[in-house]
Amino acid sequence: MKTLNLGTRVVLITSLSIIFSVCLILFVAYGRLLHDFEEVVSERQALQANSMASRVNGELSIRLNSLGAFASTLTDGEDLLSMDQLTFAMARQPGLENLFHGDLLIFNNNGIAIAENRYVPNRIGTSYADRPHFKRAMAANTPIVSRPIIGRRTGLPLLSFLAPIRSDDGDLLGLAGGTINLAQKGILPDNLNTEPGTLLKVLDTGHFIQVDALQPGTPAPDLPPPGEDILVDAALSGVNAGVVTDGSGEHWVYATQHLDRLGWLFLSAAPYAQATQPAKAWFKTFLWASLAVMVPLLFFTYLLTRAATHSLSSMSEKIHEMTTGNARNTRLSIAGTTETRNLANAFNALMDEKEALDNLKNQFVSNVSHELRTPLTSINGSLKLLNSGATGQLPDKATPLIKVALRNGEHLQALITDLLDFDKAISGKLRINATTVHLGETIQKACENNQAMANQYGVRLASKHSESVAACADPERLRQILNNFISNAIKYSPKDGLITVKAEAVQTGYIRITVSDQGDGVPEHFVPSLFQRFAQAEVGSSRAKSGTGLGLAICKELADLMSGKVGYFYNHGAHFWLELPTSPCMQGSLHENA
Repeated sequence: MKTLNLGTRVVLITSLSIIFSVCLILFVAYGRLLHDFEEVVSERQALQANSMASRVNGELSIRLNSLGAFASTLTDGEDLLSMDQLTFAMARQPGLENLFHGDLLIFNNNGIAIAENRYVPNRIGTSYADRPHFKRAMAANTPIVSRPIIGRRTGLPLLSFLAPIRSDDGDLLGLAGGTINLAQKGILPDNLNTEPGTLLKVLDTGHFIQVDALQPGTPAPDLPPPGEDILVDAALSGVNAGVVTDGSGEHWVYATQHLDRLGWLFLSAAPYAQATQPAKAWFKTFLWASLAVMVPLLFFTYLLTRAATHSLSSMSEKIHEMTTGNARNTRLSIAGTTETRNLANAFNALMDEKEALDNLKNQFVSNVSHELRTPLTSINGSLKLLNSGATGQLPDKATPLIKVALRNGEHLQALITDLLDFDKAISGKLRINATTVHLGETIQKACENNQAMANQYGVRLASKHSESVAACADPERLRQILNNFISNAIKYSPKDGLITVKAEAVQTGYIRITVSDQGDGVPEHFVPSLFQRFAQAEVGSSRAKSGTGLGLAICKELADLMSGKVGYFYNHGAHFWLELPTSPCMQGSLHENA
């Protein structure tokens, strides 16, 4: 039987899913009659309108109770407190000011304003006794809230709260008042439409304005003219609930709730489509039918998907092993679908090319290093003879030049040695002389060796360590790693930056040496390749050309040989670290990598 390719299987799965889904929808949709849930939706809207009205009523009660409690503190039992005491009492009411947005007043028993917490021109001394809600508050001697009052200058609605100040005998001594500008921050929640697709409007039946549409600095919006908004017309008709059709032909289920205290009408409406949802029995039928169809569909989908992806899963596991170095010489098997076989062929070709390039790199490094070592040895030997005076006294100006040339020649010879060591490491021939190393002295020498380079780049070097810290390592290999970390930090640090080298215990049996700088760090996409050989983050730039791309790879190989680890992280600068074991090691013991 011919094997289906991946594309065919995906098409087959998609086609079967669509066919079964459509058939199921048609069967259930046309096999059942739609039931009328208008009453359920209507009750839901009535509940929402009533809930919002209750919530607003609760907000009013909170403010009235708070204002009443404040009013009870403004008397000594027989008379109002003094003006200084009233002012002091008003200044100590942050919670009350928050409820009334900082607008509090105190009136005497004649309704004249005698104290305020926020200055308003010409308000102190003004009599408000002729206002209807003041008359009602003084007559009832109980806390009251006015219906919305439209400001004469602003055209914005205000709510006025009044609480009587009574003596111990119950006589009216004055009134405590607070106001709320509904346009700035009213008592309605920020989001009125609590359910998707529903509408909730608040209508002021006294002033015929839409309260929920108030905006700061804008006059209160009037209700739409009759016939423009069918929901508003239905709410104002006196019918508490029903179904209406708007100008676009959409049906709406609505319900209203009146808040007598403010003269507000809460209107909640939902599309009639919510009333045509399946009944419980219909839902159960749909559910069982869906399960009856979906179970075999999922089973066949699983079989097809597993058959289509099994070979890809095997390939991904092998690719992971190959890329991590656990199976570098293996190749993918050429089997499976057409796409899978093509992918295996392409990947195997890439691996062949990669191995060829790796071998070419290794051979190049080895050849060049060997070719350079012999002439460099002769050059350095000659420079040492000149420096020692074996050829006679040198001119004064020549001596420092000879020293500079000798120092750089020895540095170059050390680099070549590092390259040869790396070649030995990857070929399994490098030997490590493990001994107990006092890290304080080693770190100090590493900083001193790199101080000249730091001065050249204009950066500072500092070390932080304890003199008693020691680790098991090869001193020369440890020097190589530290020199590499520090020189990289110098090259990539900003001018006047600080480079810190510190040693600390991070876990039992290990010491971590961290070289930290204040540079931009390694690009995030390059971090996984950071310690791979011949890898450079800034390929093509002048900074990248200054290195071979082998430094960090050599560090990793050397750390592995010393039973240690290397790593990197970024935290306000680049941090390269080396962890070494602290267990005692025999002096002069030799280790060779496998």
